[in-house]
Amino acid sequence: MSWLVPNTIRIPHYCSATLFWLCAAALAGYGCGTTGAVSAEPTEKVSLVRVPDGGLQPQLAIDSEGVLHLVYFNGEAAHGDLYYVRSSDGGSTYSQPVRVNSQPESAVAAGTIRGAQLALGAGGRVHVAWNGSSVAEPKGPPNPEQPADSPHNGLPMLYARLNDEATAFEPQRNLMRKTFGLDGGGTIAADRDGNVYVLWHGKTEGDPQGEAGRRVWISRSQDNGASFAPEEVAYANPTGACGCCGMRAFVDSRGDLYALFRSAQQEIHRDAYMIRSRDQGRTFDGRMLHPWQINACPMTSAAFVESSGNILVSWETENKVFFTRTDPETLAAAPPVTAPGAGDDSKHPSLAVNAHGETLLAWMEGEGWGKGGSLRWQLFNRQGRAVEIAGEAAGIPAFSFASAFTRPDGGFTILY
Repeated sequence: MSWLVPNTIRIPHYCSATLFWLCAAALAGYGCGTTGAVSAEPTEKVSLVRVPDGGLQPQLAIDSEGVLHLVYFNGEAAHGDLYYVRSSDGGSTYSQPVRVNSQPESAVAAGTIRGAQLALGAGGRVHVAWNGSSVAEPKGPPNPEQPADSPHNGLPMLYARLNDEATAFEPQRNLMRKTFGLDGGGTIAADRDGNVYVLWHGKTEGDPQGEAGRRVWISRSQDNGASFAPEEVAYANPTGACGCCGMRAFVDSRGDLYALFRSAQQEIHRDAYMIRSRDQGRTFDGRMLHPWQINACPMTSAAFVESSGNILVSWETENKVFFTRTDPETLAAAPPVTAPGAGDDSKHPSLAVNAHGETLLAWMEGEGWGKGGSLRWQLFNRQGRAVEIAGEAAGIPAFSFASAFTRPDGGFTILY
């Protein structure tokens, strides 16, 4: 089986990336534009599928057999449950849902960036990580910066994996042994060699006060999730970390590990940072990907996908979603691209790429705390030009988003 992480579709390496990114740079301000009116409805090229059981926050991966693996949230936003299903027909039908969290109501959807993330590891094993709710057990270390009796003190970074028989999830485990102050969402990635990585941002005793003292931490497993080493600092540069912003991790076809997080230097420099490890998460290098100066916590998320040996990453800056290509050798990035017509309240991007080099960018608009919004999408051709295929759909529930994937016929499906 393949070993993709959420919101990713791996494609063959014969697709050309050069033409795509020559015009992608043009889209960033050098003359490329759309080719006419856009479709406002789903098309044969892009179809929409509702998450089963009215679930929220779909996270997906596709294995080498074309099976869709999906995790979603159900219940009260502050304390609900995670469910896992499979589909062998592109989301038309699903297996019976299996609850991921062993303790009822130990997951959370509030804030939209603290929910589950999914990865496929060695042998196709399913791995899930999520922020624990205020009732979740076991607890993490207490945060001395919070009231001791706060129900949000000691929130855990939880993990569970599908059992050997693929019939149920093993009991959930907390991976925070010395860090505290979990806030924004954690993330997970895995490879085909049995390495599983769970990352989050938090603090330890002696770190500076506030968000400037937050750092990105990693807990690594080398036995396909059977055990995890104590967490270690992933990125040592003093960037801080945006407390209520999410993270996204990704493993490429070389086995290199990437993660995107948002900094919090001086509490206002909330820049998007991309970090990378080429030694199974032991050490990281990185670079600032996109600056954003804002005296607020914007609650952002990100997405990764691999195409023709290059890494595509999408994120939010100044209330718009962007994506770009990064060179896996140097981490150099092409000028960022945003979809034509994207609104000023765009959030929660998802990416998918097909074997023809076409890229689908999907995102949310109009969401707020406890308030639903609309789904929008835009297709880019292999030259990087936005084409006629675009659209929107209203009625996305509060605290939810969409995830896109590529179908065997080269079309795209958006789960929402």
